[in-house]
Amino acid sequence: MRTLTIVGHRGDPYRARENTLPSLRSAFARGADAVEVDVRLTRDGVPVLLHDETLDRLWRADVALSSMTAAQLRELTGGGVPTLQEALMASGEGRLMIDLPGASAETVRAVVGLVRECGARERTYYCAGGTTMLAVRAADPGAELAMTWTSLSPPSRALVDAVSPRWLNYRFGLVSKELVDALRAEGLLVSAWTADTRRTMRSLVAAGVDSVTTNRVDVMAAVRAAAERPAPR
Repeated sequence: MRTLTIVGHRGDPYRARENTLPSLRSAFARGADAVEVDVRLTRDGVPVLLHDETLDRLWRADVALSSMTAAQLRELTGGGVPTLQEALMASGEGRLMIDLPGASAETVRAVVGLVRECGARERTYYCAGGTTMLAVRAADPGAELAMTWTSLSPPSRALVDAVSPRWLNYRFGLVSKELVDALRAEGLLVSAWTADTRRTMRSLVAAGVDSVTTNRVDVMAAVRAAAERPAPR
């Protein structure tokens, strides 16, 4: 039986602030096989975990991350925004899916280089749109990629060949069994994001997806366990 991968969305955000070390640890403790984290660069080029361009939503500071050094960020947030290096250390042997929102070529090189320096290539993979995935592929020809796709129209054969993703990463509402079967026939795995209701989770399991990203890791773990339980005779 194919094993479904559970990915904690930015950690375990219902219990701890997203993209923080407590959130990451909580997700793994509750059954995540991997945790998706968002990575951006500070002004001095340090990869840190933050989804938004500014610190307003999470840290109540109306300041752009790109205007701050890593030291200034640490002082402002009391160390709450971890560096990618700290996240890699805190995850132990757990896998990280590194999302690269709005990434420049400089960001891609810095992130891929740090992952390599930390000896974490075998337990990290990357997700983003096609352009960013091409940059990651150029920076690390052997990287594992989950190309995010937001349309039912399939990516071109040329793009798939150039990116060479292991996964196609779809918004959950686009996923059907027919889509999964078609992509499997092309040799691709299918991941879906971000499923938070039991109904949606069960639908994705029934469709045969290979991975589900969720804000509710413990619920997804229970749904997976129920699906894997042998039917009564």
